[in-house]
Amino acid sequence: MKKVILALAGLTVLAACSNDADVASHNLSQAADNFQIERRIIFINGITDRYLMQIEGLCSLGNADKSRELSVTCKTGPNSYKKHFLGLSDNVTYFVEQIEPASVSVYHYAVTFKPEAIVPDVSIK
Repeated sequence: MKKVILALAGLTVLAACSNDADVASHNLSQAADNFQIERRIIFINGITDRYLMQIEGLCSLGNADKSRELSVTCKTGPNSYKKHFLGLSDNVTYFVEQIEPASVSVYHYAVTFKPEAIVPDVSIK
């Protein structure tokens, strides 16, 4: 039931998009959140103009992070992930670059059901 409500909410979001650019942007964000988009995230000290660090790979940015905090989750293998938490300050900013172009449709929408959410985890002894 929860997944159906989420799917309907997703359709509502798409229906609320007013133009093709909004739909394409939404679809790119969804693809990145499903680890289908290569990204490079660079953190910069705004006072010294120096790069502090860089994260690159199939990465998703946190969607519900607290103010002045950023979480980055990256897929590192078929079933392997790394999550980073970064604190942002007045003089630290970040830039996210999509490394390669991605093909998304402004006409197509998708509902993704994760098998583990549908089929319960059963252990047999």
